[in-house]
Order: sequence, then C-alpha cells, then structure tokens
Amino acid sequence: MNLSFLILLPFVTAIAILFCNGLKQVRTVALIGTAAQFLLSIDLLFVYWKERTTGNNSPFLFDFNYTWFAPLNIHYHIGVDGISVAMILLTAFVVIAGVLVSWTQESMNKEFFFLLLFLSVGAYGYFISLDIFTLFFFLEVAVIPKFLLIGIWGSGKKEYSAMKLALMLMAGSGLVFVGLAGLYYGTNFNGERTFDLLQISQMHINILFQKIFFPFAFIGFGIFTALFPFHTWVPDGHSSAPTAASMFLAGISMKLGGYGCLRVATYLMPEGAHYYAWVIILLSTIAIIYGAFATMMQKDLKYINAYSSFSHCGFVLLGIGMLTQTSINGAVLQMVSHGLMTALFFAAIGMIYSRTHTRMVEQLGGLLKVIPFISTVFVIAGLCSLGLPGFSGFVAEMTVFMGAWQNPDQWYRLATILACASIVVTAVYILRAAGKTVMGPITDHHYNNLSDATWNEKLAAGILIIGIVAIGIAPFWLNQLITPGTEHIMEHVGKAITLK
Repeated sequence: MNLSFLILLPFVTAIAILFCNGLKQVRTVALIGTAAQFLLSIDLLFVYWKERTTGNNSPFLFDFNYTWFAPLNIHYHIGVDGISVAMILLTAFVVIAGVLVSWTQESMNKEFFFLLLFLSVGAYGYFISLDIFTLFFFLEVAVIPKFLLIGIWGSGKKEYSAMKLALMLMAGSGLVFVGLAGLYYGTNFNGERTFDLLQISQMHINILFQKIFFPFAFIGFGIFTALFPFHTWVPDGHSSAPTAASMFLAGISMKLGGYGCLRVATYLMPEGAHYYAWVIILLSTIAIIYGAFATMMQKDLKYINAYSSFSHCGFVLLGIGMLTQTSINGAVLQMVSHGLMTALFFAAIGMIYSRTHTRMVEQLGGLLKVIPFISTVFVIAGLCSLGLPGFSGFVAEMTVFMGAWQNPDQWYRLATILACASIVVTAVYILRAAGKTVMGPITDHHYNNLSDATWNEKLAAGILIIGIVAIGIAPFWLNQLITPGTEHIMEHVGKAITLK
C-alpha cells in the first residue's frame, strides 16, 4: 500500500480543478476526486486489517522513509497504525460530504473547491507522518486555506473571524514548533539529532527536559482542539465559515490537535504527560462544563454547534489526561465520533439556512412539516451529540467515562463525575434547539414553500449517518482497529509511571 497516494490524489484533484471551466466541471472533478479518496481510505482499512491478521505486529505499517533534507536529518517518513487509519477514514467521510453539500457553490467555485481539496492534502499528510517536522509541515498546510475560505466565502464578521482563527492557530503552531525543536535538540540517536518519531520514542528523554517542553507541544496542539482557555477562535470561526469549511474545521481540523496531543506530546514525552496530567484534566473538565452551559445561552444554530464542539472536544483531552488504556481508546473514539457528528450537524444547519436565510432559533419552527428529511438529519445529529444509545456519541463518551473512572485518584474521579453531569446540560440545549427549530407550528408562512433536501444533500447526510450508526451499533470494529496503537502509547506511559 503506497500511502503517498493519499496526499497525491487530493493534490492532483485540486490542480485539475484549476483547469476546469464552469461549475459543472469543477464539482464533477471534485466529486470524482473525493470519491476516489473515500474508496482509497476504505481499501486502506481492509489492507491494514489483512496485514494485521497475517501476524504483522509492527507499530506502524506500510512504512516509507526518504531523506528530505539531510543537513537537519529531516525525512519524508510515513506509516500508519490503527489510530491513523481511523483519522484517515474520518477525513475521507467529511471531505466527500463537504463537496456534496457545496454542490451549488456559485461564487468563485473553482477557487473554493481548490482550497477545500487542499485542506485534505494537509490532513492526510499530517495523519501519516512519522517525522515530526513533516507532521508540522502538513499541519501548516491546512491553516491558510481555512483563513481564505472564511475570509472570502464566509458570512457575518468573516474578516474578523478569519483573522482571529489564523492568528490563534499560528500561535498554536509557534508553540508546537518550540516543542518539536526541543525534542530535536534534546535527542541523540546514534550520534545525531533526529525528528523521527519512532527513533525519539526509543530514547529516554530527561524528565526535566520533558517538564519544560511538554507544555509547549501539548498547549500548541491543544489550541487546535479548543483547549480552554484558548478556545475563543472556535465560535467565531465556525459561525462565519461556509458550510463545508465549518464541517472541515470541526470535523477534521480540531482533530489534528487531539491527534498531536496524543501522538507527539503524550507518546514522546510520557513522563511530562504524567507530571502535567492534573492540569490537563482540570482544563478539560472546565471546558466540558463551561462549554455546555455556554451552549445553553446561544440562540444561533451555528454558535450552538460551535460551543457544543468546544465542550465535546474536552472529552478528548480528558481521556488523554487520565492516562488509562480505556480512556485513551475513548479519546480516539470521541475524535472520530465528534468529527462525523459535528460535520452532520453543520451540514443540516447549512441546509436550513440556505432555505430560511436565518440561523436564529426563535425565528424557526415547524420545519419538520415542510422539510422532513433535513429536519430528521438535524434531530439525528442532535441525538448523537447528547449521547443517545445506538449512535457513536454514546459509545465514545461512555468509553471516556469508564476509562477515566479507572484512574484511582479521588480528584480525577471527581472530575469524571462533573464531566458526566454535563450530559444533562447537553440534553437540555439539544432538545430545546431541536424542539424550537423543527417541532411545533410553522412560525413563518414563507416556510410553507420550502423545498426539502436535494439528491446531493441526501447523499452527504447519508454518508455521515452511516458512519455514526456503524460506530454506535457495532463499535467493536473501530475499537479493535485503534487498540494496538493505544496499547503501544500506553507502554510508554506505563514505563514513565514506573520510572517516576
């Protein structure tokens, strides 16, 4: 399996779009390219499973290593484990759904789809990188397209939101770079410094060194995943972004941060992770509770989903901070589940807004009578968000809670109880938003003439719902996929705790 195709395919598709004429050609090429990505990710899943069943227990499969810049020992080193494969699948699901939702994009459609495809280049490259400098390179690839998508095609305070998002994420990138540079200069592998993730993982980095550089790496990546109190870019960025960009931002971009916190900060500096675990748990618990109550105060559907995403991403960091096998499994499950769920939510909100021209809850009502499919999609996304059994949200959050409770520290268990209590608040704002938006009488007579979802919108929603239900009803396949990767990380954490 040549993993480079995951990068080349969206890149070639993006370049091909520049030579298209008219919306019809642009969206056709974009759909063909993203469909090919989707099929390639499915193929990767089955090839990966086949390789594992043959007895290949290597931490990472389909390894490829090429010297990129010899003077600094930078390599184009790629490979995947089960966690990477899960993130690649998530990316493929969200990107194809984003293209379908944007099917009628008229304004500068060529540039819009080019940037959307270029975002996926950064995401795929990031998830397969085993050289932390290369990983950082692909992290940066995804920042500028976000700025342009919001600044050009956004709504409301789009210039302010785009600038705020770019500055916050660049600040996070700066902290990440300091952490990665610290790892590079603090390591010595066979007499030379290295950015190679596997080589660094074989060394024992001095605990004082980890205490200094772990916060840089974790906070830097944490900014991407809305770590409290660096979350303020999330509501403005999501609310101003066009629908497909909101889907990508919440569904994939915020997962780049969680993946980095786990794969780089925790995996390479396990003693630092153990030392600062109480800080991570404190901040994530605040994020979960504060985000839930802040969501209750929102009246704009996009702000509701944005603050809800801030709260739900707290479960990812809570699972990582608890440092148990089950909680880290739950963190990865939550990244995948939330990516699908929030992308579906933003898609449904975008469909409602394109027809009613409002996102304000008090101006909506009775939509189930006139646009039943879109209203049903909206309700399904909400039920997944509040953790209804049968959907991925329940599986992911329960796994995080169970893993968190396995940590015997009494204060950590108190944090777990508080995080669990947020479910009640989530149920309140989700049921209230769904009730006022799609239930009851029609509040505006103009809504009687609304048209329901088109074929492309139905297909986009169907793809995301399939992923949500596949995890909710039969979570074992995803759990088995990611467990070898999380076990490998826990081996490092366990050694660190033993040495402490």
